[in-house]
Amino acid sequence: MTQSATDLPKTYDPKEVENRWYAFWEEQGHFRPDMAATASPFAIMIPPPNVTGTLHMGHAFQDTLMDALTRYHRMRGDKALWQPGSDHAGIATQMVVERQLEQEGQSRHDLGRAAFIDRVWQWKETSGNVIATQLRRMGASCDWSRERFTMDAGLSRAVNEVFVRLFREGLIYRGQRLVNWDPVLHTAISDLEVESEEENGHLWHFRYPLSDGSGHVTVATTRPETMLGDQAVAVHPEDERYTHLVGKSVRLPLAERDIPVVADDYVDPEFGSGCVKITPAHDFNDYQMGQRQGLALLNILTEDARLNDNAPAAYQGLDRFEARERVVADLDAQGLLESVAEHRLMVPRGDRSGTVIEPFLTDQWFVAVDDLAKPAIRAVENGDIRFVPENWAKTYYEWMYNLEDWCISRQIWWGHRVPVWYCAECDGDHLTLHGLGDLGAGGTPNDLQAHGVALVEAINQAEHIHVGSGATPIVPGDGEERPGACPHCGSDKLIQDPDVLDTWFSSALWPFSTLGWPEDTEELRTFYPTSVLVTGFDIIFFWVARMIMMGCKFMDDVPFEEVYVHGLVRDSEGNKMSKSKGNVLDPLDLIDGIDLEALVDKRTSAMMQPDKAKAIERMTRKEFPEGIPAFGADALRFTFASLATMGRDIKFDLGRIEGYRNFCTKLWNAARFNLMHVTEAPPEPASRSWADRWIVSRLQRTETEVAEAMAAYRFNDAAHAVYDFIWHAYCDWYLELVKPALQGDDPQAADAARFTMIRVLEATLRLLHPFMPFVTEEIWQKAAPLAGATGATIMRQPYPEADASRIDSEAEAEFEWLEDFVGAIRSIRGEMNINPHQAIPVLLRGGSEADRERVARHRAFIDALARPERLDWLDAGEAAPQAATELIGDLQILVPLAGLIDVDAEIQRLDKELEKVAGDLERSRNKLDNPSFTDKAPADVVAKERDKLAEFEERHSQLQAQRDRLAALNS
Repeated sequence: MTQSATDLPKTYDPKEVENRWYAFWEEQGHFRPDMAATASPFAIMIPPPNVTGTLHMGHAFQDTLMDALTRYHRMRGDKALWQPGSDHAGIATQMVVERQLEQEGQSRHDLGRAAFIDRVWQWKETSGNVIATQLRRMGASCDWSRERFTMDAGLSRAVNEVFVRLFREGLIYRGQRLVNWDPVLHTAISDLEVESEEENGHLWHFRYPLSDGSGHVTVATTRPETMLGDQAVAVHPEDERYTHLVGKSVRLPLAERDIPVVADDYVDPEFGSGCVKITPAHDFNDYQMGQRQGLALLNILTEDARLNDNAPAAYQGLDRFEARERVVADLDAQGLLESVAEHRLMVPRGDRSGTVIEPFLTDQWFVAVDDLAKPAIRAVENGDIRFVPENWAKTYYEWMYNLEDWCISRQIWWGHRVPVWYCAECDGDHLTLHGLGDLGAGGTPNDLQAHGVALVEAINQAEHIHVGSGATPIVPGDGEERPGACPHCGSDKLIQDPDVLDTWFSSALWPFSTLGWPEDTEELRTFYPTSVLVTGFDIIFFWVARMIMMGCKFMDDVPFEEVYVHGLVRDSEGNKMSKSKGNVLDPLDLIDGIDLEALVDKRTSAMMQPDKAKAIERMTRKEFPEGIPAFGADALRFTFASLATMGRDIKFDLGRIEGYRNFCTKLWNAARFNLMHVTEAPPEPASRSWADRWIVSRLQRTETEVAEAMAAYRFNDAAHAVYDFIWHAYCDWYLELVKPALQGDDPQAADAARFTMIRVLEATLRLLHPFMPFVTEEIWQKAAPLAGATGATIMRQPYPEADASRIDSEAEAEFEWLEDFVGAIRSIRGEMNINPHQAIPVLLRGGSEADRERVARHRAFIDALARPERLDWLDAGEAAPQAATELIGDLQILVPLAGLIDVDAEIQRLDKELEKVAGDLERSRNKLDNPSFTDKAPADVVAKERDKLAEFEERHSQLQAQRDRLAALNS
């Protein structure tokens, strides 16, 4: 695709430009690395988004940084691969398809497991992975020809290979432990899938009678129903109130059994009564204490959180919250309820189901992590992997030194099924199909034999297959997907374990499985280990650490050399973005715009509570009375880059993206100015003006700043350096400085200006391209031929590199003086509230001979930039009229105020403004001096008020200084 160097349209249309150029890049294969090239490899693995997901601000932020790095290294000549793909998202995807079935009046059990899996694949092919299309809208230059999916054939083979190897080394085992259990989804879930928020609850205090009848102890709990599973009461070993009770027992109310009083350092004597009920099967901390104390594990809940047969008969079958009410009422009736108080507590809820998560005792598959963790720790300690910022290495160590074995099994249907089989012949006593009867010695369910239903069909229909601890697992052999027969008895009646693997298990292999492992592929040899991982701090443990463990284990090398850890995107007030708060921004709405009604509908449609929806609607209409305008992808990308500091929080403010949309317009107008004056490639000049030399020198310094910032992952510094160069140096100053030459009578000076301005523009476009790929491509296509550049696309052009020989200190000194001189006059205009378009008289006094020479040498620039009505030197000792003044070294610049402003009137105006700001200051100080506000208001509200106070103080100081200067003129 080529375009002639004609004038650009007057107005920049981002959407038209962005869609057109992205299609061109992808169709022409510009995102693919040249495998035949001898260049150094650079590889980034995309953190695979959920196949059910849509682009959110976190994705957009993170992917902007990855794309900027990829484009930067591609232009530097590296063999750059940004590997795309998506995660099968077991629970989320299964829920999507199950909801579809519900609307059709079916359930997954009606279909059976095999048919349900087929249905999920159909959904994936037609509706899944929307986010890949949305990433294209952001300009993501992934090599889409290599797109992978964690359930595709190659990655599934890698998952099975890893499981089998770890199992045979004894690093994967099946055991009974506490897990996070979702009673609605009937599966274990990871900590990352648990959202804990503070909610209103109660704290109940109960009396447990001592078994010998000599008194009682008081315990406190927020979950009364769990007392039915208590195995002990614990006290601190040094708590003198209870040391005499250690070794004795209490009678557990309602359950009517004796449990011991034990001593444990975990107990906080200051909390409650100092006595703690211990329920090892229903609390993670209690489980640990139970292990230390040798307590039994008594599970009193079913998979759907009802009381099971281990509970007293009166409570069996009750939902956990119904049981809570019954337990409290019964204890109260027995006089054992001492007190109840309102209590704020953290409540864990499943991020998919929204239900309260239970610590649940169940058989699961686990990875023993100790042996895997040691080399992963050493890899960071010895510098094979570097965290940026470095402080995140400490967080990594804290997690790695306190690892517990990893629960990798999930009780759902969609996912990588555990590659383990059991023999129905020799282990039938240990296999149970829920709802279909026990497997007898013959290997066929007793109640199914009579009906002649095939075993495999029965398994597919089963809700769960429980595998007892006595069952002997059979894993596939080399190259096998399924064992042919039981190695113990030769039977072919094998039943595959019903569980699937945690999605984090497959994503832990992502850096090498996507490159073809376990095959020895060219891509694996070229791009592993990858160059850098870009990720948020919230998944350092869940994903980063596990990739390091698996890479060290199966590749004998780290998966990446650096880990750049970025903050999380929050709203302008620093609050987490969430649908329930109504503060979510959709990146595509920011790119393409959305009207108010559509925005309101989007934000309120997910709200189940009418009152909440109304509140969010009011907030939305107030915040966006005209909807959200289209800012374009480039403006959004540059906003993210400018916000990418090394902090934990990224506060997103619409004011920033509006400013960077204006930046696109500024660049566009600068390009139009170039194309109006440069209609053919100008010859290289024999000499250049100091202004031409200065802008070239300034460009070299900017290129150095950008290179240093990108090497250190300081995206905000790189973005600021480019922005400052384009907006201030090139547009505000240089294009003004060349106008005298362009409009003058010297053709050689004009050609020199044209040569420099178009060459600097072309280099600047390449410098900016990684952050703003679309607008730079559109302009470059028209500017490149005039600057002597050739090629199909800017993204394959060399990235600008600084040339120290082109640093021109003399030209920079000339500009610095001119900038100070013009800036002084502009400062007087601003402080004295003089119309910026009004010509003003300027007087000069003092200064050196060099100052006089520079005034004469740069008079044309001074006239163009400062617009003085006249410019005169005062003789030594000559009195000056009433004037505002500025100093540049020994040179005094004076602007006589007679006829320009009424000093007295201006003082009166400033007095009124000072009075208003003083009132704001007093109100803000009084608010912050009030303990009822600072102690009770939310922390973010108090912080916001402190920021307002600082703004008022700064404004008051500025106004007072301005008034003092005017008052001095009247004295």
